[in-house]
Amino acid sequence: MNIHEYQGKEILKNFGVRVQEGIVAESPEKAVEAAKLIMAQTGSKFVVIKSQIHAGGRGKGKIRGSEQRGVQLAKSVDDVRDISKNLIGNVLVTHQTGPEGKKVNKVLVAQDVYYPGASEPKEYYIGILLDRSKACNVIMASTEGGMDIEEVAEHTPEKIFKEWVDPAIGLQPFQVRNIAFALGLQGEAFKEMVKFIGSLYKAYVETDSSMFEINPVLKTSDSKILAVDAKVNLDDNALYRHPDLIHLRDITEEDPLEVEATANDLNYVKLDGNVGCMVNGAGLAMATMDIIKLSGGEPANFLDVGGGANAKTVEAGFRIILKDPNVKAILINIFGGIVRCDRVATGVVEAYKAIGDIKVPIIVRLQGTNAEEGARIIDESGLKVFSAVQLKDAAAKVKQVLEELGE
Repeated sequence: MNIHEYQGKEILKNFGVRVQEGIVAESPEKAVEAAKLIMAQTGSKFVVIKSQIHAGGRGKGKIRGSEQRGVQLAKSVDDVRDISKNLIGNVLVTHQTGPEGKKVNKVLVAQDVYYPGASEPKEYYIGILLDRSKACNVIMASTEGGMDIEEVAEHTPEKIFKEWVDPAIGLQPFQVRNIAFALGLQGEAFKEMVKFIGSLYKAYVETDSSMFEINPVLKTSDSKILAVDAKVNLDDNALYRHPDLIHLRDITEEDPLEVEATANDLNYVKLDGNVGCMVNGAGLAMATMDIIKLSGGEPANFLDVGGGANAKTVEAGFRIILKDPNVKAILINIFGGIVRCDRVATGVVEAYKAIGDIKVPIIVRLQGTNAEEGARIIDESGLKVFSAVQLKDAAAKVKQVLEELGE
């Protein structure tokens, strides 16, 4: 589950991580109020206005139809008002959103942390995630903060330092010091970074997160270390252990069809193809998408109805798939292990009749318990539904349907 920058920073603060302070605002008027409060508290005349969307590259991204960036420095209250008006309610396009962009519903009014002092501010990168190849968490650090880490990895991989954490013993003090040394820090900044990384890792583990990306981590001109940005991804599968974090979900940032699928206990991911697919089991879903591609089509989605597929779940799946205008055909691929194929076939027929006026052809491949009975139910339904028992038969039918449609 992705969350906003301001939400991620609140989590970090709860674990003792120093962050760039800010106040979220959903209107220009609220942004001005927030800016006045921050200016009074910090004594600075500057604040930073940061678009809050679930995507990276906001600083380089632009509001559609203008040259306005997603992150801007405001040098006065009037600047705050003007910048907020240009951001809130408009669409921000970044390299991660794609050309469709994302609507900005709120901004974070943040303190200016690039103030003058004894030394120049310096930006770093720190990320934490699971390295599946080594079955342990890895902390990645780089002196090239503020840049896309993908570019750093491609062009100067030697500037990325990695420290793997043994899950049996956890993060050790010498590992944290190794990272601080690798970043070239010394003195007070070194001590600050050691404390920062230790608290950051504790936050990552105890919130069951799947990724932390702090870019940039800033060494201020007076040697404080703080998170200027915070990209936090929480593990959906562990949210039952964190009821206090569930409310952080912002469904306005998610695909409406994926939100609807979640509400119906379906696992759904929208793709860009023309053949909708409905299966029971993630492995079978991957095989089904391969079959669609081998048949000349492109999968329009990943949809797993689970092991207990019935008329209700099948109908919900149908409705979600059919809301995608790119879908020209639907392939249902069910293995009857836990659930009997004749019950699935009955569910398909009932769902078809309940929805009514389905204009796209549907291929149903049933294999397993009572597969023949399921095929008979499909064939005798009188509906525009085609049955298949073998996977190759389903693939051939998909190919035939696409050719007839001129796809």
